[in-house]
Amino acid sequence: MEGDLIKINEWLTPLSWLYGAGVFVRNEMFELGLLKSRSFDIPVISIGNITVGGTGKTPHTEYLIDLLHRHFKVAVLSRGYKRKTKGFVLAHADTRMQDIGDEPFQIKEKYPDIYVAVDKDRCHGIEQLCDDSIAKDTEVILLDDAFQHRYVKPGINILLIDYHRMITEDKLLPAGRLREPKEGKNRANIVIVTKCPRDIKPMGFRVISKALNLFPYQKLYFTTFRYGNLQAAHPDRNDRPLSSLDRNEHVLLLTGIASPEQMLIDLKQYTKNITSLSFQDHHYYSESDLQNVYDTFRNMPEKKLIITTEKDYSRLKGMNLHEEIRKNLYVLPIKVEFMQGQENTFNENIIGYVRKNSRNSILAKGKNAK
Repeated sequence: MEGDLIKINEWLTPLSWLYGAGVFVRNEMFELGLLKSRSFDIPVISIGNITVGGTGKTPHTEYLIDLLHRHFKVAVLSRGYKRKTKGFVLAHADTRMQDIGDEPFQIKEKYPDIYVAVDKDRCHGIEQLCDDSIAKDTEVILLDDAFQHRYVKPGINILLIDYHRMITEDKLLPAGRLREPKEGKNRANIVIVTKCPRDIKPMGFRVISKALNLFPYQKLYFTTFRYGNLQAAHPDRNDRPLSSLDRNEHVLLLTGIASPEQMLIDLKQYTKNITSLSFQDHHYYSESDLQNVYDTFRNMPEKKLIITTEKDYSRLKGMNLHEEIRKNLYVLPIKVEFMQGQENTFNENIIGYVRKNSRNSILAKGKNAK
């Protein structure tokens, strides 16, 4: 059920009050104009959340890329969490994962024909991506994890909420996992409840809609995850459908993501024999970590394999993996799927906004006005 993964540290509530006071003052400074939000004459779509990690930002960003990149020149701008570089970096074919971070690296690997850049200063990053000498003919910019970055005023602000961690039931950091009070949702144009179970009943949709209590100008959508075929990491092994998992097969689930619980639940539909080896989100695997993986896998019963996420594999692929690990390692891709037949409405909303606000459209309007 919704909110079933929420854990509140009540004893930290006084610290949450202090944290909340600081967030309130910052937000009020933006509302009063003491801190400035900047708009740009290019379509800017922000994808983010108001909780710490685990809402499915990367799969939803990839959904938008799939939707847009056949029609427009797309750029993705991220902060580049845990990267080893500073300032603005535009990814190229030979850019290392350490230079831009695991999620931007994953996106650049999957979509080599789009621009992928990182910059802590999002306004500066957008300026760079609008410079034709740096990123020629950029037509739309997707801001990854920028809901709290209020110095940019996006044309569409998409807020992601994890079905299993509803913001209406959560508390501010550090007692809970909210980055700001739940009223921050009011800045969103679009709210997407992510990771919904496929068997959610119509009453469940209505209960969530009522609890969120959105304004008429806000659109509410529900999505779930659809898994692709297991992709073999070793060239001598073939990809295989997830449904090919035998109930007697043993799986080592290797993850370094914020919320691996849903993946574990989903895989148990195919086999109950799952050993989970979980690390922190964006974890950089060390040699001792890989030795731990090897030892754990070696001690598991035969007929076994290792399953990991695309984000984890972006960190693992350049490492010196033991041959036994590489031969049995499979990557499980995740795709976003809209529920309640909402996909076409969402797609039309996004594409319509980009077409209406493209730089070419704005230039044409300017010429007609003369």
